[in-house]
Amino acid sequence: MIELKQSRNQFPREPIRLMSRVYKFILPEVRKELDSWRKDAGNIPDPELRRQALASIKTKEFHCQGGAVYAAANLPQRHIIIPLIVAFQTISDYLDNLCDRSTSMDEGDFRLLHQSMLDAINPQAQLQDYYALREERNDGGYLHRLVLTCHAQIVKLPGYRSAQPLIADLVQLYTDLQVYKHIDPSRREAALLAWWELHQARTPQLKWNEFAAATGSTLGVFMLFLSASDEHLDEASARTIHNAYFPYVCGLHIMLDYLIDQAEDEIGGDLNFCSYYDSKETMLNRIAFIVDEARKDVAALPASSFHVMIIEGLLALYLSDPKVSEQQEIREVSKRLMRRSPLMRLFFFVNSRWIRKRLK
Repeated sequence: MIELKQSRNQFPREPIRLMSRVYKFILPEVRKELDSWRKDAGNIPDPELRRQALASIKTKEFHCQGGAVYAAANLPQRHIIIPLIVAFQTISDYLDNLCDRSTSMDEGDFRLLHQSMLDAINPQAQLQDYYALREERNDGGYLHRLVLTCHAQIVKLPGYRSAQPLIADLVQLYTDLQVYKHIDPSRREAALLAWWELHQARTPQLKWNEFAAATGSTLGVFMLFLSASDEHLDEASARTIHNAYFPYVCGLHIMLDYLIDQAEDEIGGDLNFCSYYDSKETMLNRIAFIVDEARKDVAALPASSFHVMIIEGLLALYLSDPKVSEQQEIREVSKRLMRRSPLMRLFFFVNSRWIRKRLK
């Protein structure tokens, strides 16, 4: 395996430099991209599709902001990486809204919708009628334009051929999860367990709900997008990156997301992977285990300090969310996870709160 020649000096090595790039470059350029997609979504003819597209951008902007942090590690190529990450994440958020608040519970419908994500990462893929199995179909070409934007940026990534099979693996897992988690509640747990049994050997240390959570993250995809901006990327290096992110970094990302959404999901009747633990103590211990394993895995990567910042940033981002203070049990878990936090995590904690205030 070669060490990536994408200048390691481009990777910010300390939090202040990373956040300087985030404030100066990443946040303004993500906002510009999302403003364009918001305008596009506002022109969708079907009122339900338009409503869900606009809602996904309004309520999930931070997903694109967080994902685009990877562009801070290669600023000269951010004009490729940021539009790609924003377009891909916008597809993900839009489809999640469509399925969460769906007028359908058809497995085939959900799978066809998410075929757009598999097509988005394959620049040779032909566009399809992704709405063919649902009533609401006229989006005025919105989803097609998102897919084509991904294609247009991917072909500019010189190392993409080496990364593509590993990206496809993660996106296929993501697609499977979105299908099974959104079908009829009476069937979804059995479907998720049967799916986990097919993949259990890949993640023997994880419980079924933790494996499912790991498949729900797009961070591994974004890191591979970044790595593909290096013309010297080879398949062995791409696999090392894939293995460093999946399952533990990806799993931490989504377990934290579910941790803070427990009250909201209970009200909405939505599936929540943190609800499957038999006690708060067990949940806390498992999340702490996933944090430790994530740290071990990223230590194998060049510029590992950047990936440690990603882990600490995830903890800070989610544990600083206002939802935490609204849930007593989660507030207690948050305090324990933040106890004896390194200065880096506290730095990101303060910055996460400040960014939220700016967004408001």
